[in-house]
Amino acid sequence: MSDVGSEEFDDDHNYLGEYEGDRNEAGERHGVGKAVLPNGDSYQGMYQNGRRSGQGTYRFKNGARYVGEYYHNQKQGVGTFFFPDGSRYEGGWVEDQRQGHGVYTYPNGDTYTGEWLRHQRHGQGTYTYSDTGSKYMGTWVNGKMESGGEIIHLNHRYQGNFINNNPTGHGKYVFDIGCEQHGEYLQTNQKGDGDEDEIISTPILKWKPKSVTGLTLWAPPKAT
Repeated sequence: MSDVGSEEFDDDHNYLGEYEGDRNEAGERHGVGKAVLPNGDSYQGMYQNGRRSGQGTYRFKNGARYVGEYYHNQKQGVGTFFFPDGSRYEGGWVEDQRQGHGVYTYPNGDTYTGEWLRHQRHGQGTYTYSDTGSKYMGTWVNGKMESGGEIIHLNHRYQGNFINNNPTGHGKYVFDIGCEQHGEYLQTNQKGDGDEDEIISTPILKWKPKSVTGLTLWAPPKAT
């Protein structure tokens, strides 16, 4: 469920390379043009006063490709980034980073649709697992499931709080047959042997059921 950042696919900002296209009176690239950069990348699209600004397509020598809006040589606005591994991101960009609303499709077919901040899932969003059809809907903080959310499966769902991608504290399972199981997730430590006399403690999540009721209303708590 990791996201590929653009630090591995930075546009070449430092070298002009070969250029064919419009120029302004000052001789700067201005209007429609195409550039082939010394590192093997290429760009075709709009320029303004010597910089990529407006709609354009940037092709990386490793097979990655960005199609979308630029401002002052940076991805800014709305655009689609195609990664060499088959994943892609479609949505908002701010200063070369995924930000705002966007959809990320992963190589295994999983998808995330929602809010982004500085390349990370942040805010409200939905992550769908392609192999099972299950999905998490709720709050994300710095790329992880946090605060209120729900995991939806084929015939039941879990609603509660999450910390560091794991359910925690009080919550409930809601079943399609018309009942709910209330309880809480507790974290216990499972001890195992490490090297020599070292004891390794592994945290284990345990669901502690408390009661079964009919269906009740649930609203996710607000993120703090």
